[in-house]
Amino acid sequence: MKVSTLLAPLPAGVADGVFPAGCPSRTVLDHITSKWGVLILLSLSEGDQRWSELRRRAEGISEKMLAQTLKTLERDGLVRRDAQPVIPPRVDYSLTERGRELTALLIPLVTWAFDNAEEIIGGQS
Repeated sequence: MKVSTLLAPLPAGVADGVFPAGCPSRTVLDHITSKWGVLILLSLSEGDQRWSELRRRAEGISEKMLAQTLKTLERDGLVRRDAQPVIPPRVDYSLTERGRELTALLIPLVTWAFDNAEEIIGGQS
């Protein structure tokens, strides 16, 4: 994957290089770049999934962290929760339009990390 090395300018609000502590973007970045947030978003980029599928794909996530991460991403408008009125209960999770827009940006970042991880980790002393 070829990625441009030309740097894009920072948004006008941070053009002076200061990232204000109270800026809402810091909260959003914390939610979407958390270890589990990224994995859940990427998993859902491949289509609707149920709780058990998400738990299996995000290997190592606890039930508590999965529930917390899904609630946060749903509250942020990135993930949709669709509870089916059937027995046994069925809940499907999917990306919203905003979630799809975000994952389109995350996929190149994660691809870069995957492609460079061994060299980066291997180069540590």
